[in-house]
Amino acid sequence: MAFIKVESEDMKIGETFRVKHEDTEEQTKMGFIKEESEDFRIEETFTVKQEETEEQTEMEFIKEESEEMKIEETFRVKNEDTEEQTDLMDCLTFYGRPRTTSTAYSTIALLPANPCDSEVEDLSDPDDENYEDHAPPLSKDLPPPPKKRRNRNRLVEASLDLYQTPSPSTKTRKTTWVKKDIPPFTVPEPVFMIPESVQTPFMYWKRLFTDQMIEHITEHTNQYSVQQTGTSVNTTVAEMEDFLSVLLYMGVFKFPSLDDYWACESRFPPVADTMSVKRFNVLRRNVHFNDNFQMEGCTDRFHKIRPLFDMFREQCLLIPPTNRQSVDEVMVAYKGTRAGKLRQYIQNKPDKWGFKIFCRGSSSGIIHDFILYQGATTFFNIQEEEHAHLGLEDLHLGAKVVSILCSSITHKEETVVFYDNFFTSFNLVKTLHTNLGLRSVGTVRANHSGGATLMSDKEMVKRGQGFVDFCSSEGVVAVKWFDNKCVTLLSNACGVEPLSSVKIFKKEAQQKVDVPCPSIVLAYNQAMGGIDLSDMLVHLYKTPMKARRWYLPLFGYIIDVSIVNAWLIYKQDCNLLEQKPMPLKKFRLSVAATLKGANKVPARVGQPTSAKHKPEVRRPNPRVLHPSLEVRYDGIGHWPTFGTQRGRCNLCKGGVSRWRCSKCGDGKLFLCLNNKKQCFVTYHQR
Repeated sequence: MAFIKVESEDMKIGETFRVKHEDTEEQTKMGFIKEESEDFRIEETFTVKQEETEEQTEMEFIKEESEEMKIEETFRVKNEDTEEQTDLMDCLTFYGRPRTTSTAYSTIALLPANPCDSEVEDLSDPDDENYEDHAPPLSKDLPPPPKKRRNRNRLVEASLDLYQTPSPSTKTRKTTWVKKDIPPFTVPEPVFMIPESVQTPFMYWKRLFTDQMIEHITEHTNQYSVQQTGTSVNTTVAEMEDFLSVLLYMGVFKFPSLDDYWACESRFPPVADTMSVKRFNVLRRNVHFNDNFQMEGCTDRFHKIRPLFDMFREQCLLIPPTNRQSVDEVMVAYKGTRAGKLRQYIQNKPDKWGFKIFCRGSSSGIIHDFILYQGATTFFNIQEEEHAHLGLEDLHLGAKVVSILCSSITHKEETVVFYDNFFTSFNLVKTLHTNLGLRSVGTVRANHSGGATLMSDKEMVKRGQGFVDFCSSEGVVAVKWFDNKCVTLLSNACGVEPLSSVKIFKKEAQQKVDVPCPSIVLAYNQAMGGIDLSDMLVHLYKTPMKARRWYLPLFGYIIDVSIVNAWLIYKQDCNLLEQKPMPLKKFRLSVAATLKGANKVPARVGQPTSAKHKPEVRRPNPRVLHPSLEVRYDGIGHWPTFGTQRGRCNLCKGGVSRWRCSKCGDGKLFLCLNNKKQCFVTYHQR
């Protein structure tokens, strides 16, 4: 037993010596491999190998390998022991690299935007291809290299800091929705100053289409004609007013072609007597609004019409708004191809092809602000400070439009903004209230509702018409109501209560029945139609500006909106003074007549000489149209003319006179002028 024990101890000693000897050889071999691999990593500076996997089961192994490679490559100049630094310098010298004189290494590492997901593409220097022969041989004990996989991660620069700890990834907090309504916000009614009297239509229009705008058009029209033909059309402000007057008349009285207004068979005196057809075509061909030679390198694609829009926008911002504002898009009709991608298409609009304009207006239909949509350069004039103040970084296009349009509202705390599902999102409702103090209401799509936990459409249909589901989070309520279809709304101004009732036609009963309706739906329907109302009024009497030059329809839109806005302001003043307003058509014709006659000498003074030899035909005296106050009191071109026909005086009662004014009423206005009565003088004095 003693002999066996001694022999077993000898075998253990031999086995231990053999294992230690193998371990020594293996450590020596692994040290050589480690030294060769370190040399190879030094050779391949700034090299990050991109890997690829084909099977989902190898993801964990590849992730570990990629993390090890990134740690080695990124922190390869970490200060280590003196012996390792000496080995590193010797390796650099051995492979022909220049010896660095600095004892500390400071490099820039290129890392992927999300290092935990994947690795980046190969960033090795092209000169390193000469050192491929020094790659260490792969050992049988080492695992096989992972397969390459493709990735298109974007590279970012990261400074090398050995003691920098990676910041934890910020996770978006999930919104929690609860079954709770929000208290309603009482919108204060606007207070408008009562005017002393109702002004003339021309004065209301001049508030928006100012003399500065007419002078600007006149100047650039002459300049453009010189640039194109070498000679100026020599137009004046007075002639440009006549040109605008003709356009206003054409918007009310529509003829098949422009030449029909001057044709003998269909001559229209208010247009034909103001300007000849040849002169009208010359002005229409050369009307311009900006200098083309100063627009090189300009990012604004609407530069040809931009100055006029800016001046018109400044005047619209001066109009006192209501506390219920709405945001929507408007299409200016244009079917040509010369505008490029500025021409848009919206299927559910009356004008499907044209220029898209985002507008903000009151519930009464007055336009206060607008943005011309031009793609990526729509917000070219927004400064970085304003961009950061409004919080536009994480918002989509519609939300950015609403934020910029609402930034020009004066009394933001008292205003509620309404918009449709193209603009609405949960982030927009929160951003408007946080940055601007505005409350808002809007229909919303399911993917922009912020994850509101509402019933599905099928469940709502089963409950029947009038069923309401709602939930709220962070002061924002999401309401879903089933009418003929399901509609979802977001709001921080009003919610479900108080419930009201609306009449809906039911097929089963073949009659209208009352169904419950939340307050948010009624508020949205009452205030959202402002932009559509303005667009409808513009299309009633639209200025004909169809031309090859793409910016002329936009010029016609400015004229029409200025008329509509002026008429709505005039109508508002009439309501404050309890007076009956004139209709839009008469308002537009009054502005056109004043533009043609105010501060101008009439084209024809007196009767032609040939009229004395022609016998007069007795005809019933038509009703004389009185001139506007601007024409009546301008003191220019009002001459008394004597005729054989007598007529009743238009100032005094019972007076009969043969004297008429050459300018007022197209020369058919009779006024007394004798020793007893001076109605002609009194009529033309304030």
